[in-house]
Amino acid sequence: MTARIPIIPTIIVGGAIAVMIALGFWQLSRMDQKEALIAQAEQNLRMSSEVEYPRAPGGVDGVLYRRTTIDCLEVLAVSPRAGTSASGAKGWAQRASCTLSGLDSPVDVDIGWSVRPEAAEWAGGEVRGTIAPGGRVVAAEPVAGLELLASPDPRDLPNNHLAYAGQWFFFALTALAIYILALRRRSATKARDD
Repeated sequence: MTARIPIIPTIIVGGAIAVMIALGFWQLSRMDQKEALIAQAEQNLRMSSEVEYPRAPGGVDGVLYRRTTIDCLEVLAVSPRAGTSASGAKGWAQRASCTLSGLDSPVDVDIGWSVRPEAAEWAGGEVRGTIAPGGRVVAAEPVAGLELLASPDPRDLPNNHLAYAGQWFFFALTALAIYILALRRRSATKARDD
């Protein structure tokens, strides 16, 4: 029977199944990391004290959902994005790309909400807000005659790693089942031909 099992295809399929299983376990570990990030973000959101906007690369993750005040020295551009107002209406979040003192790269600042997609006119200045994923700041008080945006919420962070892990394990099981069926069919065909 072992002579009838093709070695190279079995190695390839076995390797693919091993990779899929490893990816499933990796997704499970990511699930734990995401749960810790969400718990930290929820704790940060409850803090009333402000933090300075991080100047170091990668410093944003530790202060997500904390309140901050920034000074937008120069507005490079304002671009509308799909957004939700504080009252739950759908429309346009007006996102300004700002230069800050001590930072080489610009920071995105969601300055308010509008029903119209035209870019708002804003010359910059001080903005109080919440540090959201990606390092953007969501203004706590709208500027440029805009309405208030919905506050960023840590519960909006996706944590679907368990579903992804299940998919990888299912793919591995499916690949194994298909390969076993292919081997049986091959064996039946050879026996019939002999």
